[in-house]
Amino acid sequence: MLDTHLTAVNGRRPRRPAALHALLATRLATLLAALLAAGASAQTGPQPRLPGVDLTAGIYVIKAEVAATPEQQATGMMFRREMPDNDGMLFVNDEAGVRCFWMKNTLVPITIAFIADDGTIVNLADMAPQSEQSHCSARPVRLALEMKQGWFAKRGIKAGFKLRGAPFGT
Repeated sequence: MLDTHLTAVNGRRPRRPAALHALLATRLATLLAALLAAGASAQTGPQPRLPGVDLTAGIYVIKAEVAATPEQQATGMMFRREMPDNDGMLFVNDEAGVRCFWMKNTLVPITIAFIADDGTIVNLADMAPQSEQSHCSARPVRLALEMKQGWFAKRGIKAGFKLRGAPFGT
């Protein structure tokens, strides 16, 4: 026990010093905060629909939710059971970098387009549901667009195609 070195007075064990109580209370509060934070960050369902932007791919209009924060990007399309045909999710980063995505806890098959700042598709990758296999951009980019798998191929859209919309300055 913490206070075994203290001697008994009148047959009673002396009280713990106030400093020790404060230390124990602080450690308990820290542990509780850590446990609550871990529980709060564990994603168990889809995130609410995010604010969106319209993009165009030739004659096709894409309704893209914008994942701009690290939390929104980490959750992405996880746990969503469906994805409407012309809906997608645009991941927007401040700095260009090689971007890699996986599909853990993502239930719908997706094709991802890695996009240059001017809207040009750098490369595309098909991603299988529930897979932890990484799919990366062929070069540093700030933007990536997830669509239902096959959406780009069905419309003949390949690397080099230029998307339009506010995120690309067009």
